[in-house]
Amino acid sequence: MRDDSTQFNQMLQQKNKALIEKQDNEIYLATLKERNRIAREIHDNVGHMLSRSILQVGALRAMNKDQTIGTMSDALQTTLSDAMNSIRASVHDLHDDSIDLRASIEALLADYPGCHISFEYDMSSLVPKEIKYCYIAILKEALSNVAKHSNATRIHIIMREHPSLFQLLVEDNGTSISMHTDGIGLENMKDRVDALNGTFTYSYKQGFRIFISIPKKNISKNT
Repeated sequence: MRDDSTQFNQMLQQKNKALIEKQDNEIYLATLKERNRIAREIHDNVGHMLSRSILQVGALRAMNKDQTIGTMSDALQTTLSDAMNSIRASVHDLHDDSIDLRASIEALLADYPGCHISFEYDMSSLVPKEIKYCYIAILKEALSNVAKHSNATRIHIIMREHPSLFQLLVEDNGTSISMHTDGIGLENMKDRVDALNGTFTYSYKQGFRIFISIPKKNISKNT
């Protein structure tokens, strides 16, 4: 009876943990959806009104030659332009933060035919936008390389977050690889990783393999 009770408690704890994770994920996805909605509304409503106001002030300046009014309209137009730039930056940040990296990668893999793909994802919900863009772009390039230059039938992808760094591994089982080590695709990948102070390595032994490690420290400062 004691063993049964212990086992039952363990199962209950596991179910509770799974339920909490599911609820957290639902909250996270709802938050992303709401951020996108807010970004669209700001862009469509406030942004358009500011644009119209800037045009109206410009027309007022052209029609009125009074120096005092001209000085005031110049200041008003500068203020409106600064507000417009601030709105654009805020909308851009809201949209960037609302990108779901895992969902974006899974959608990308779903459209990739011809290979069996295994995907391991171990990242928190607070991934910097620089990492999101880097991972998505590099994976697109890597999959394109496999399709063009390899006879691989299997691709293994790992995205993992550690306390101090982010890692990405892409490897396949191709036996016939026709890529050149000075290819533009590889250079583009390396440039993206270098911009984030990371390390980029690749090899052709026993299939094509890309390994990327990017430190968390100073990611935003250096991009």
